[in-house]
Amino acid sequence: MPRRPLTITPASVIIVCVAALVSIGLVVLFSASSPIKGGPYAYLYKQLIFLALAIGAGWLVAIADLEQTRRFAWIAAAISLALLVLVLIPQIGISVKGSRRWLNLGFTRLQVSEFAKLALVFSLAHYLALNQSKLHDLWRGFVIPGAWTGLFAVLVILEPDFGTAFLLGTIGLVMLFLAGARLKFLLPAIGSALVLFALLVWQNPVRLRRITSFMDIEANRGDGAYQLWQAILAFAAGGVDGVGLGQGRQQNSFLPEAHTDFIFAIMGEEMGLIFTLTVVALFVTIFVAGLMHVRRAPNLFQFLLVTGCLLLICLQAIINLGVVTGMLPTKGMSLPFISAGGSNLLLMGLLVGVIINTQRTWERPKPLVRKRALTEVIG
Repeated sequence: MPRRPLTITPASVIIVCVAALVSIGLVVLFSASSPIKGGPYAYLYKQLIFLALAIGAGWLVAIADLEQTRRFAWIAAAISLALLVLVLIPQIGISVKGSRRWLNLGFTRLQVSEFAKLALVFSLAHYLALNQSKLHDLWRGFVIPGAWTGLFAVLVILEPDFGTAFLLGTIGLVMLFLAGARLKFLLPAIGSALVLFALLVWQNPVRLRRITSFMDIEANRGDGAYQLWQAILAFAAGGVDGVGLGQGRQQNSFLPEAHTDFIFAIMGEEMGLIFTLTVVALFVTIFVAGLMHVRRAPNLFQFLLVTGCLLLICLQAIINLGVVTGMLPTKGMSLPFISAGGSNLLLMGLLVGVIINTQRTWERPKPLVRKRALTEVIG
């Protein structure tokens, strides 16, 4: 019996890239966490445990029926909103460095805004698909989904977490645009949201200081731009080849959050330009392959769901890489698949699970169904 030829699909390329990023992340995390209390093995073991949980969660999503799970979209969203409210209560939410983003589960802390990202994408994709014929209407096609996105963003801002709120708002507006919402509604909303966001930053001394320090990094290298300045020094020390794994200096109390938000700088110092460009290339490949993959979506719901998952991965990577390299103001956001952090790693496992699911189910579409679904996606 002849063997079935191996087919390379965009989704399989994404999975390979994710495996490479996770492997690189474990190696760099071991080095970056070496000076931290508990030692590198403690952080590595914790990351491996959450990696196993992420793989398990991703597997469950990969074998699920996406169309059947749509029935639970509003339940998942309601739970996420409830958790976003609970985390703001002082007796329940854990405050770290002025931000209240975590719930204490005893054995670990859960950052609820991470799962709110997927809940927003899931519920918004469900709503837009249900109301596809009414998306040109002001109320059904813009006000309701826009307010729904704003509700998630406002609760996250109250933590406060401006970066994640910006990410949620951006993804929500992109999904509205792709679904077919009118630009005459979207453009004024985008302008108003940016003005409001700027005013909120202006009224927040900590965030405003990050902006002003970012505008003159060298002048503020001992104050507001200290973290970014140390990251730049790490890249400069690493050069093309890097100083070698375990030989970097910045994680030795020079660069704060070296194992989480700024782990890319440690990679630059120890592994050099070649590896940092490799990581960038892997994320670019994920994005391009994702664009090719979603073209095969059988309906609008799955098209928007996978697009939202892709944006959650790639936009978060863009923000982190932009911050660490000095192209964006400092913002605490994990580098997907690489930074230490169980909540974000679990989220990434769920997102990849959605992609694996669609690779499995989109490979064998019925011709008539596929033709009708393509017409639905296009509009």
